Amino acid sequence: MINNDRLLVQILLVVLFGASFWVMAPFWSAMFWGAVLAFASWPLMRLLTRSLNGRESLAAALLTLGWMVLVAAPLVWLGFNLADHVRDATAFIKDAQVEGLPEAPVWLGSIPFVGERLVGIWNSIDEQGAAMMVSLKPYLGQVGNWLLARSAQIGGGILELTLSIVFVFFFYRDGPRLAAFVHTLLERLIGQRAGYYIELVAGTVQRVVNGVIGTAAAQALLALIGFLIAGVPGALVLGIVTFMLSLIPMGPPLAWVPATAWLAWKGEYGMAIFLGIWGTFVISGVDNVLKPYLISRGGNLPLVIVLLGVFGGLIAFGFIGLFIGPTLLAVAYSLLIDWSRTQARGEDRRP
Repeated sequence: MINNDRLLVQILLVVLFGASFWVMAPFWSAMFWGAVLAFASWPLMRLLTRSLNGRESLAAALLTLGWMVLVAAPLVWLGFNLADHVRDATAFIKDAQVEGLPEAPVWLGSIPFVGERLVGIWNSIDEQGAAMMVSLKPYLGQVGNWLLARSAQIGGGILELTLSIVFVFFFYRDGPRLAAFVHTLLERLIGQRAGYYIELVAGTVQRVVNGVIGTAAAQALLALIGFLIAGVPGALVLGIVTFMLSLIPMGPPLAWVPATAWLAWKGEYGMAIFLGIWGTFVISGVDNVLKPYLISRGGNLPLVIVLLGVFGGLIAFGFIGLFIGPTLLAVAYSLLIDWSRTQARGEDRRP
């Protein structure tokens, strides 16, 4: 009877934990980002807490407010600007359906070798605009749906980021108690090696954070240099935008490609070609070299494990996989090393 009661209690506990995970499922991603942000800036949290005579809640509130100003506000501004551009593109398509295309710009005809042909294509499109718009109407609907879906994703990402910054406050305030609870729980599960694996996960996440932020800073600096050389107005603002966009996959081209197109529209073809080459091979290319190096630096993991974790995590889980992938492979690699050493020691002790 006692065994049956214990089994019933275990079943109820499993159901309770399953229901709890189900309730928290919509917030896992935001909680993860909140934990990463808190962990990456924890030295600043300790310094600020000491400066405020141990008032953890006040220090947590100030740092959370700082994250909102530095991260959330620029992304909200960027999201609204993207939404405005989507509306402008939609209005342009509607105007083109009614009034046709405007007169071909002067710079289009001055493009070497293909300028006259491009002007002829522009005029033929304008003359056959109504028929072409009718034939393109089904595809325009698909493009509109795609733009709406991307806009919804951007809005969802901004909402998730805002929610993660709210979670940052609680991770700051309750971080030490949460870390002690996790340490105790892992000791119950895996024994004395719990501290080692906690340090392994913490070190891996820290190196990934350093790699992401360090690469974003390098791309922003290189982008700023390219914008200044090319004479793009607002180079400093575009450099800051590049830093923010570097935190997402394939983000930097959203900054330098429009700048390149603007230079071409102004007739600065030489600088447009320079900025296009600089953006492709320098700004975007540094991501493939610097990020894996910074992530693998200071750890005992082979570089191939880090690369597989970074790129495989991105493919499997999206941007959040940039942190999950290397961490999973680091823990799995360490477990295999420990298991092989234990097996070797066991065989050596046999008579």
